[in-house]
Amino acid sequence: MAKFLGAVALLFGLGGMAAAQAVQLSDGATLRALDKITGSLADINIKIGQTMQIGRLHVKLDDCRYTAEGEAQIAYAYLEIDDPGREPARVFAGWMSADSPALNPLDHPRYDVWLIRCISGVTE
Repeated sequence: MAKFLGAVALLFGLGGMAAAQAVQLSDGATLRALDKITGSLADINIKIGQTMQIGRLHVKLDDCRYTAEGEAQIAYAYLEIDDPGREPARVFAGWMSADSPALNPLDHPRYDVWLIRCISGVTE
């Protein structure tokens, strides 16, 4: 329920028009990860419920939603990101928007992770 309410709040935060648009569910997402020390950049496809390791981060995608085709595309995903080498290990839990990555960013000294798009047909 908290995730649903967070999605509603995110949509209202992105503008009144976005709240009126039809939302589609996706079975995965494309994330972009940057290692700020090495400068390496990678795009990762991840399925809903899957946890992937990006560097030393463990990234879990809980949900990904986007507006219907033909409308201004807005994609947002609920992510849980852990860094087992830090205390507390949970470094991010919340909704990220592909349109506005700075709205709710991961705050980590080494890594940046952001949502590119929601996708369907994700394979392992």
